[in-house]
Amino acid sequence: MILPALSLLETRVLGVLVEKQHTVPDTYPLTLNALVAGCNQKTSRDPIVNATDAEVQATVDRLRALSLIVESSGGRVMRYAHNVERVLAVPSQAVALLATLALRGPQTVAELRVNCERLHRFADLSAVEAFLHELTERPAGALVVLLARQPGARETRWAHLLSGPPPIEAAAAATAAGADDDAITVSEIAALKANVAQLQQELAALKATVAKLCAELGAAPP
Repeated sequence: MILPALSLLETRVLGVLVEKQHTVPDTYPLTLNALVAGCNQKTSRDPIVNATDAEVQATVDRLRALSLIVESSGGRVMRYAHNVERVLAVPSQAVALLATLALRGPQTVAELRVNCERLHRFADLSAVEAFLHELTERPAGALVVLLARQPGARETRWAHLLSGPPPIEAAAAATAAGADDDAITVSEIAALKANVAQLQQELAALKATVAKLCAELGAAPP
């Protein structure tokens, strides 16, 4: 299935449902209150959000329309569970990686292995990489992408594509603009230095002329 680009809150809701399915199975599927609390959690989240009940409910309704969430009426309140594995036709290991990327933002392979620990225990880094590459080669379209290495970073990071391409182009454009600004600044400094040197030469010549005139007139130089 080819999904439309999801919003930040939509990916956050899905990530929370996947996470809580493994970390608090006794209370899963989640109530709306539990889902809101998971979305607004201050730890293990990047970025941190502050969504209202109404915003999360509207998000749940949109995800239900995409079959990414299923609703159940257990007890006195409605409860919600994710349907990511079935809709995207990917294994549970891949769902764990997608959820971790949705909850915590771009991460290295090593970070993903550690942060996925409670959702799925990968044997080693190569196992994580294998599932990431499967997600990039998915017939219906890639779900993750390997980002360009950041300046000074030792390892590259991965990002999910559930919300469309990450804003790499904007960052690259900003970097290029910054580089252009630096080039202009350097050229301006060079021009100023040249002007200063010319003024110093003219001042020296002027002083020499004044000294010569003073000598001819028998006057003391200023």
